[in-house]
Amino acid sequence: MSGNVTSLFRGTAAHSPSMAALTRESGEAGAGPVDFCIPCNPYFPTPAMFEEMAGRLRDIITYYPSGADTITAELCGLLELPPQCVAMGNGSTELITWIDHLLVRDSLAVPVPTFGRWTDQPMETGKRVDMFPLQESAGFALDLARYAEFVRARGTRTVVICNPNNPDGGYLHKQALVQFMDAMADRDLVVIDESFLEFADAEAEPSVVREAMLRPNVVVLRSLGKNFGLHGIRFGYLVANPALAGRVRAMLPKWNLNSFAEHVVFMLRDHGPEYAQSLHQVRRDRLEMAGRLSALPGLTVYPSQGNFLFVRLPVGAEGTVVRDRMLTEHRILVRECGNKIGSSSRFLRLVVRPQVDVHRLVSGLEQVLYGSRRGAAVPGPATGTGYSSGTAAVDRLVSETNGAGMRALAAQPAGPPGLAAAPAAGTGMPLPAAVPVAPAAATVGPMPMPVPVPAPQQVPQPAPVPQPAPYPGPVPVPHPAPAPRPTPDPVPPPAPAPYPAPAPAPTAAAPHPVPAGPTPPGVPARGGLTAAQVRGTDGLESVPAGGRPASRGWPDPAGMGRTG
Repeated sequence: MSGNVTSLFRGTAAHSPSMAALTRESGEAGAGPVDFCIPCNPYFPTPAMFEEMAGRLRDIITYYPSGADTITAELCGLLELPPQCVAMGNGSTELITWIDHLLVRDSLAVPVPTFGRWTDQPMETGKRVDMFPLQESAGFALDLARYAEFVRARGTRTVVICNPNNPDGGYLHKQALVQFMDAMADRDLVVIDESFLEFADAEAEPSVVREAMLRPNVVVLRSLGKNFGLHGIRFGYLVANPALAGRVRAMLPKWNLNSFAEHVVFMLRDHGPEYAQSLHQVRRDRLEMAGRLSALPGLTVYPSQGNFLFVRLPVGAEGTVVRDRMLTEHRILVRECGNKIGSSSRFLRLVVRPQVDVHRLVSGLEQVLYGSRRGAAVPGPATGTGYSSGTAAVDRLVSETNGAGMRALAAQPAGPPGLAAAPAAGTGMPLPAAVPVAPAAATVGPMPMPVPVPAPQQVPQPAPVPQPAPYPGPVPVPHPAPAPRPTPDPVPPPAPAPYPAPAPAPTAAAPHPVPAGPTPPGVPARGGLTAAQVRGTDGLESVPAGGRPASRGWPDPAGMGRTG
């Protein structure tokens, strides 16, 4: 494969180039590269299903599809869901777009790294995006209690969680998610993105779709293309209470679903067992692939419940070099994650594939990382680790502020009693100040302290870059230090509640008032990261490039693909 193919990656801001673009650029006939980039089910549809679709190709692409209501009704019959609680879209990204336009009022919180549309879409429409950084030292695990505190401290109105998360595959158990949803009952909207949940096997019924239908502010997003191995057929769906689902459904065009999507949905009734078996095989392959990769020296593999694995390259390895050499020398396509906010080019996301392909992947990585040309992929420690985008700015800000988004907080005067946060253990940096809440019911015990950021000597830091000028907005007024009081005997703290209780609106003005209207460029999101800081720019330049027959064995939506 010619080297100019890799130039396509430098023209994509947040995603990888399509397989069609790579094939056109390569100018080579035959099959494309082995795809470890696009997270797709490699075992479904079955060869027989592909033959059936090929035999009907002329009719499928010649005629209009049925209306979306007809296709949605068929899907709901398979999944045993009420159609009034479901809206089908031309891919989950279409639904994300409509959720942003219709249901997100002014701000959205999301852990990072995650799927790029959850950060980019609301920023494109002028929303404030509050990003909660997942710590590498904690294995990128999401602490729901701290995330709830983060949301309340910033006053965010919409909250997003991807389960499993993309790109790391981190998983949250159903009971914990339901408790979090109830703790966020006073928010405008809670979105649980379950696009990869079909591949999880941590518990028998991991989905919260049935709980979402009973709550006024919860939307669950689910993918079909990823699970069915058909990314080219753009179809996905959301589940919510009838009012929320109806708002989205009313805005969708009558023929927003194509004829291929209709044909596949109507085929599924006869292929439930094959689908369940494909998911089982992917889960087995995931364990085998994780073991093979973990044996490579210096390579870290994070636990995953998705159909992909998040891996950290050995110290000194540059992900863009590894990606380009794997493609040009071994015809293997991998996902380098330097253009994901909160990640860097030290990380790859590798899709779970059959063992024969994994053997080829491991062999290629061994040659690229440790072979005779080792210097091209793993430079010496003195050269540092490069980044393929502005994520270096995010990593530096997160490291220096522990995610608070503002520098030198420890040097600021203390605020009123009850608002100052204790320093995080091992960091000497304060957590974000909490929003004042009513005593009694809203009082909670101490939250877990964040895990310290890894020592900087492991990954040489890039040279500092100028930061945006501070926004001349309101700042806290220093208060005189209160007179010292006798220190009482320590009292055992009450048992901590799992999440902060929903708080009434405070009567006093918040210490960091939010400006009315869209947040201007360069204005921090109440102590969060600005879009300019996120992208590593000064804010002035663009970023470079009826039911179902029981005999068919079709699984229900709360535990799709599970047998027994």
